[in-house]
Amino acid sequence: MKVIVESEFWELFPEAQINILHIKDINNQTKDTEYFSDLLKQAAKEAQKFLTEETFSQNPVVAQWREAFTRFKTKKGARSSIEALLKRVNQGRAFTPINPLVDIYNSISLKYAVPCGGEDLEKIQGNLRLGQATGGENFLPLGAEEDAPALPGEIIYYDDAGAICRCLNWREAQRTMLTEETTEAILVIESINPQQAARANQAMEEMKQLMETYFEVKGTSEILTKDQPEAEL
Repeated sequence: MKVIVESEFWELFPEAQINILHIKDINNQTKDTEYFSDLLKQAAKEAQKFLTEETFSQNPVVAQWREAFTRFKTKKGARSSIEALLKRVNQGRAFTPINPLVDIYNSISLKYAVPCGGEDLEKIQGNLRLGQATGGENFLPLGAEEDAPALPGEIIYYDDAGAICRCLNWREAQRTMLTEETTEAILVIESINPQQAARANQAMEEMKQLMETYFEVKGTSEILTKDQPEAEL
């Protein structure tokens, strides 16, 4: 399987960087909810350093990703996943553990203010691609009962069966979501400028360490750029 970032993406975001982590032979079930509750609580505290402006939308991380979302077709109201997390911090809302993979990447996303996501590799059909939708790609959102196809020109993650994640890392598909039964996963961190990329590199290093320690396995990380747009898993 390959991860391929297509040319249409780089045309919109020439300075972007996609960090990926491949991890397998894991047990994603846990009863240690206290560990993950503490991990998320501490990460939320650290995320507060990115909320320096009284008006939420004027915080640099939020503003940068909102501008990024104006460069391609989006569903009305779509926002970067990091904005959604920071909004919860800004509102003083607590984070509840979901499963180890999700909890670790959410904690890293908060700590470094970078969008993170993950997919169950065993449920991906063909290669995993990041590119521009032609429109109509099948997509059943997390928590929904009806298909919500991608829009023409939308930036999506997709495979041979349809869309996997819409508007970059905005909305996740049920089909490939990380669950307690997941044993092999790919984790992704997105950045669109050098400042974000520097944080993304730190974030990936810590996420890889956390996951290798918790799951007691070795992961493989790669960095995709305009000059190196694909990786083989």
